[in-house]
Amino acid sequence: MRHLISLKEQSADDFREILALAATLKKKYRAGESTDFLHGKTLLMFFQKGSTRTRISFEAGMTELGGHAIYLEAAKTQFMFADLRDELRAMMRFGDVFMFRALDVADVLTAASFNRIPVIDACSEKYHPCQALADILTMSEHSGGLDKIKKIAWLGIENNVSNTLTLACAKLGIEVAIAAPEVDADSIDTELNAMASATGNVKKTLDLKEALAGAQYVHTDTWMNAEFFENGKPKPQFKDEYDRRKAVFMPYQLNVALIDTYVPEAGIMHCMPMHVGYEISRDAIEHKNSVIFDQAENRKHVEKAILLWLLEKKV
Repeated sequence: MRHLISLKEQSADDFREILALAATLKKKYRAGESTDFLHGKTLLMFFQKGSTRTRISFEAGMTELGGHAIYLEAAKTQFMFADLRDELRAMMRFGDVFMFRALDVADVLTAASFNRIPVIDACSEKYHPCQALADILTMSEHSGGLDKIKKIAWLGIENNVSNTLTLACAKLGIEVAIAAPEVDADSIDTELNAMASATGNVKKTLDLKEALAGAQYVHTDTWMNAEFFENGKPKPQFKDEYDRRKAVFMPYQLNVALIDTYVPEAGIMHCMPMHVGYEISRDAIEHKNSVIFDQAENRKHVEKAILLWLLEKKV
């Protein structure tokens, strides 16, 4: 049975198959053609943490595929009072694919271990595979093909998003330059890092000029935690950490001055949500090179492809 969790399990050929399927589904959607490939199927969407794009993209995608999506929020279910293993095994009797936005990837792996239905890690502390594949689809579209993407750069903090993007790109033969002064400790996966490094396609440096040289796309993600803020201002108890992070990460902010100086033709990318004025500037978001909202839309098209791929459906 197929699952999509860390992208360690998938090959470059698997990625190409999913991306080609996503491109076909997107073309059909744009042409107004029916994509009723999952009629009568149910996607179970279980959220232990909040989301905007993940819920909207999966739910809209499942509707476009002719199926139905059920949204379950952990805090409003009996998962709070029961053994997780029991609740997972019962719940998976009611659907065809289980999408899990989890606080701890160990719970996603538990769900997958039952091999009852395919399981998707829809963002955990270590992985975000759907985002990674949507990012690659976006770059492929704007480059004129997957084989035209030669190098990307990641700025800021290494985290769950950079993990899966780096691994997928590295497997596909795309060079990844990471300029990140810190790593989110919860996101560390030494096996994933070793797999990515073994390809010879991952370079790490704190020198922005070196990292950005030849990069066709520049990615970033938030390095400020939401709990630091109240009414748009840092809470007193987090002020020291807030100030420390600003000092460490602001030199790696994705902004137009940086793009114009080092890579004036590079696409600007962010997985969202964006903390404007921190990891990315407003002028970068609105820049002619920005493909951020194409990137957001492509979550839906890639997730439709993932659902069909997991269920081994042909288009």
